[in-house]
Amino acid sequence: MTIETKYGVPTVAVHTDKFDRVVRSVAAVSGMPGLRQVFVPQPIMGKTAAQLRAYVDGQDPLSGRPLMQEVIAGLTRSLDDQDLELVDFDRSTPRVVEPMAEEDLERLFIDNHWTDGLPIVLPTEKRVAAMLAGTHRRPDEMVGQMRSTHFRESWAYTVEKVAVNAVMAGARPHYFPVILALAATGVTARSSSSSAMASMAVINGPVRHEIGMNAGTGAMGPYSHANATIGRAYGLLSQNLQGGSVPGLSYMGNQGNNYAYNSITFAENEERSPWEPFHVQHGFTAPESTVSVFSGCRSTAFTLGLREKHWREHVGNLLRGMDPSVPPTLLLDPITARQFIDRGGFTKKEALIDWLYEAARLPAREYWDYQLVQNYIYPRATFGEEPWASKLRAAPEELIPMFRREDIHVVVVGGETNGYWRIMGCGYQKTCSVDAWR
Repeated sequence: MTIETKYGVPTVAVHTDKFDRVVRSVAAVSGMPGLRQVFVPQPIMGKTAAQLRAYVDGQDPLSGRPLMQEVIAGLTRSLDDQDLELVDFDRSTPRVVEPMAEEDLERLFIDNHWTDGLPIVLPTEKRVAAMLAGTHRRPDEMVGQMRSTHFRESWAYTVEKVAVNAVMAGARPHYFPVILALAATGVTARSSSSSAMASMAVINGPVRHEIGMNAGTGAMGPYSHANATIGRAYGLLSQNLQGGSVPGLSYMGNQGNNYAYNSITFAENEERSPWEPFHVQHGFTAPESTVSVFSGCRSTAFTLGLREKHWREHVGNLLRGMDPSVPPTLLLDPITARQFIDRGGFTKKEALIDWLYEAARLPAREYWDYQLVQNYIYPRATFGEEPWASKLRAAPEELIPMFRREDIHVVVVGGETNGYWRIMGCGYQKTCSVDAWR
């Protein structure tokens, strides 16, 4: 679409057949339903050059006609009336649905893909009004905009629309400023990536105690009403307010991701952390309340404590076990955080991050052999973008950093029942104020 719209070059897009519905949907919502599309079989990954050539010489699996004949026709056939029709894509939704029995309303919400498949609290006007009492903002005030991928246009949403999803999730009105702050980030918790990404939300500041969030034992599990429903609300509002999240149409996550049910939402254990809170690292003061969002959550390394003698090698191995396309965030129980100080001397979090950056290295030949690195980082390197361009020039056996230093993060969470900790592969996006939405 960019080649056609920005550069005026006639284009036929080539996709694998699994993406039939989603690419036609993207073209339609972008005002280009007549964009020429052809399809080859899935998969591409792991196929030999001869097998891929057979795809090109073969037939489009959807039309049944020779692929190259479809390409030539797409480049030469005149636009017909259907191609020239204006797209009438209605973004509005009725404010209320028709009255019906409760079980029928539940079914209506499920059938329209407005839920996460679990039972919801029906968002009656009375319940939505109660949720709106949790903020001083007007119901019709715009909160932000969101989209499932950068190929789709962003949808905007109001405070009231966020409140509807907060009610559905079972949240309480005094949680609402946190949910609004999550909505204001504009970072979706329902990304359409085929790698099935989830999001993570970390809450800092006094609001943690004010609404009863859990930063200790079971913080990342189902044991806190605030943690669970705030995270669920983040997922539901992302799903509904970005224009939908329907498998095969606007969601292409291959295996799906169970983390997405509550978006890994928890409070940082600031009181037991030996370092400054995460939000202070990012320009806020300790008395301010914030939400910080991360995307791309799909891989985890997990272990107990730090080894007495070989902890450096062990942590290095854990880091090298992560996919280098997604940076690491260390989620440390306070016991382990103090072990990093006792055994490594990392009295400042920045010193630990410096060490992690140096420890996470791979031979260049291994780094560039990762599929996601080939897909997303290699093109940036070839365009001269640093630091990847320098990595591309490295000798095959040269040890190169897996991640940029600024992309490595550390958060303290856990109840000190034991020194378990994990590395979450995810990308930090932004930190937003909760206080602004009270």
